[in-house]
Amino acid sequence: MTTPVSDPASGRQPRRRGPRPAPTRPPTRRDSRRPADAALRAAAHRARQGRPPFWFAHRLLLVLSGQCPVHTLLAHVRGPAYDRLTALAPSAPLRPRGTDRTAPEVLEARGTQPRAGVIEAFARVATGARQRALAFRLEWCPDNRWRCTAVELDVTADG
Repeated sequence: MTTPVSDPASGRQPRRRGPRPAPTRPPTRRDSRRPADAALRAAAHRARQGRPPFWFAHRLLLVLSGQCPVHTLLAHVRGPAYDRLTALAPSAPLRPRGTDRTAPEVLEARGTQPRAGVIEAFARVATGARQRALAFRLEWCPDNRWRCTAVELDVTADG
C-alpha cells in the first residue's frame, strides 16, 4: 500500500479515495437529544407507580388475585379494611377465570383529596378479558405513611 505523496510544485495534497464523510444532518427531522416514545412511556409508567393510589391498587390487586397473601399488607391496612381483605382474599375475586391465564394488571388508578391527609381512590383492573372496579380510602397516619382504611370491590354473584 502506498501513501499519497504531496506534489511539491503545486503545494496541494492528492485526493484521497475512501468513504465519504457523514452528512452534517440526519436524513429525517429527528432530534437525537429527545428520548424515543418508548422511553417517554416508561418514564410515565415509573412516575405513575410512585403515586399512592397506583401503588396501593397494585398491592391490593396482588392480594385479591391470589398472587400474594393478605398479611403482606398488614403494615399498610388498618382495622375494618384488613377484615374486608381477609374475607375477600380466599376466593381471589380478581384472578382471571376460565382458560385465560394472563396476569391481572392495574389499568388506571386515581384519587381525590376531600380534605388534607385523605385520598379516596379508585382503580380499573384488567382480569383477563374483563375489567373490574376497585375503590379504597387512604389516610395519612402519624407515622408518616399512607394506610388503607376502606376497601370495596365490585363483587358479583359469579365471582
